Amino acid sequence: MLDRFKHIVVEGPIGAGKTSLAKRLADQLSAELMLEEPEANPFLDRFYRDSVRYALPTQLFFLFQRVNQLRELAQHDLFTRQFVADFLLEKDPIFASLTLGDEELKLYRQIYASLSPQAPDPDLVIVLDAPPETLIERIARRGRPSEAVISEAYLREVCDAYTRFFYQYNAAPLLIVNTEHLNLVDGDADFRLLLERIAGLRGRREYFNRHS
Repeated sequence: MLDRFKHIVVEGPIGAGKTSLAKRLADQLSAELMLEEPEANPFLDRFYRDSVRYALPTQLFFLFQRVNQLRELAQHDLFTRQFVADFLLEKDPIFASLTLGDEELKLYRQIYASLSPQAPDPDLVIVLDAPPETLIERIARRGRPSEAVISEAYLREVCDAYTRFFYQYNAAPLLIVNTEHLNLVDGDADFRLLLERIAGLRGRREYFNRHS
């Protein structure tokens, strides 16, 4: 039943575990894996230290990078091969709206509007959600120097922006997963539960929430 989703995207705010889950899903499905490459962005570290100065080049680098990756995806045969990605191009403006000034945002939107039609729509978007305090703990545990300066206030802004965005999103079926009490990376039982939920999807928007 999972092979009906040829292009799966795993999304969520920083620390939600989207890359780890995307890798595990791709391995489970024997699918091609397409990942963001934040380490390739030469402006990212400087953005975390001086967001006002480096927001625009950081955002534009990510935009061009993601569009180029998805342009390659569009050239593949999505009827016979599965792909799992850890990013959705449509979420790119979320961060632009949080970090860019008015004139920069206007320029960004013009560039985005000219590039975004090149990206194919996914067949399924899995959105990982967790409270900001949980995300902060996860970010601290993985210990990436570039993320050490991320504040809880900024992360709350990101989470709120994600919530607003996906509340209106309807370009593909959504499975919104509360990961606060789920271990989808190392927990085999939890991962199997997720696979069962994906296989059983029937509506355009469903929720997976497991309480402690």
